[in-house]
Amino acid sequence: MTKYVFVTGGVVSGLGKGITASSIALLLKSRGYKVFMQKFDPYFNVDPGTMNPIQHGEVFVTYDGCETDLDLGHYERFIDEELNYSSNITSGKIFKSVIEKERHGDYLGATVQMIPHVTNEIKNKVYEAGHSSGADIVITEVGGTVGDIESEVFIETLRQIQYEIGSSNSFFVHCTLVPFIMGSNELKTKPTQNSVKDLRNRGVRTDALVCRAPFETPNSIKEKLSLFCSIAKENVIDSIDVNNIYEIPINYYNQKLDEIILKQFDLPIKRANLTELKKLITTVNNLKKEIEIALVGKYVELHDAYISVVEALDHAGYNYNVKIKINWINSELLEAKKTNIKSVFKNSKGIVVPGGFGNRGIEGKIKAINYARENNIPFLGIGLGMQLAIVEFARNVCSLENANSTEFDSNTKEPVIDLMADQKSIVNIGTMRLGNYECTIKKDTLVYKIYKAKKILERHRNRYEFNNNYKEILEENGMVFSSINEKTNLVETIELPKLKYFIACQFHPEFKSRPLSPAPLFDSFVKTCALDKK
Repeated sequence: MTKYVFVTGGVVSGLGKGITASSIALLLKSRGYKVFMQKFDPYFNVDPGTMNPIQHGEVFVTYDGCETDLDLGHYERFIDEELNYSSNITSGKIFKSVIEKERHGDYLGATVQMIPHVTNEIKNKVYEAGHSSGADIVITEVGGTVGDIESEVFIETLRQIQYEIGSSNSFFVHCTLVPFIMGSNELKTKPTQNSVKDLRNRGVRTDALVCRAPFETPNSIKEKLSLFCSIAKENVIDSIDVNNIYEIPINYYNQKLDEIILKQFDLPIKRANLTELKKLITTVNNLKKEIEIALVGKYVELHDAYISVVEALDHAGYNYNVKIKINWINSELLEAKKTNIKSVFKNSKGIVVPGGFGNRGIEGKIKAINYARENNIPFLGIGLGMQLAIVEFARNVCSLENANSTEFDSNTKEPVIDLMADQKSIVNIGTMRLGNYECTIKKDTLVYKIYKAKKILERHRNRYEFNNNYKEILEENGMVFSSINEKTNLVETIELPKLKYFIACQFHPEFKSRPLSPAPLFDSFVKTCALDKK
């Protein structure tokens, strides 16, 4: 039977529930158990696909094409496992499913209520995660803070699950804050006591506390929390600030959090293999060199809007003992005529133009791409970044001055030269390509040299595709179309071989990057930037 670990949060938000859940999963995996992760989000959006990145951050896409919360990216990077449709459950998704079943008559005319219909739907999603993944242990993070009205139905569902499957099959970790009061120089336990009481009032018994504190809590504090929260003293775990997030699992390992969970599950405590993790920590803490990479986007006010891109750059940096400093550039600001573009990029060793939608900031991104191409600065374009690299090349090399796309042409109803067509108009597979698609790479190209494979699988999130009617003229002027999706004949990557590094891709390689195995395109890009003497 699959075992389930649930991670809740109390007192305040932002305590690191996601990192705690990921760390637990990593430790259990290191002991030889198959793990899977899941996130409950209490918002009413069905998924974050239509949400503003400046409000919510990046939309992470799973291999099976689900648009999910960015926390799933953290999960995948930490545990190096691919998650799926059952990993991101929102209130919107739950209520949508319940209403559809009611309209279909599945409830046989019953009055549809929060209990049992909504809670049963949530339980089904929990158990489905175990079935679909075949995992020994599923770790589920419950978004929000205990006491939030939006999370009430999820907490009620957890109460039912704890009762149904028992303590030998479920384990509840509660993340709380233990604040330090400067005046009296004391750590205060009352917020944690009240948070645990809130859970208990809702029928949920906490098995372990993860206490965010500025320093290790003394025995007296642990004993007090143990007494007032009815939790064994050894199950009160410190969560203190560390140099980098990869030290957090080691912190929990040293306090035997994974052993505590396995003992309650009555599972063998196999020897943990943390060799690679410890090597990674040593590498990250001792990076010798720093290089600046410019990231040109329109959502740069919230860095989490590009979190996977930033992480992928960092992963590649670890490979070459390099710390990546991001030069955050708002593409809209580049559009101003008075902008000195040379000064904007003067310290940047490479330029990345990531994905996005809509026409805002487009001309600024094209300006950045033009600067990279004309000055032979290493360039990596992703999604929209590839489309704009083609538009820039068409305008300035092929003399197609009116090259544009229906996606971001706001001046005319129909652009004179539409280099990017709505995918629905050129291939009948829907209006978005989401998830894994196969790419066939042309031999004797830089992309082939990088991947060392003829066929690869990469994740997509794109609606507009290159219009093949303009392929010939671009090739005649030196652009190489280095990979395609053979089933649809859609372009996947382009490159300019005469430059030191100029590659753009329709897919999102950042979604598959890992700390110990960086995405190939990011790895080769950062390598070029790090070794560039210019």
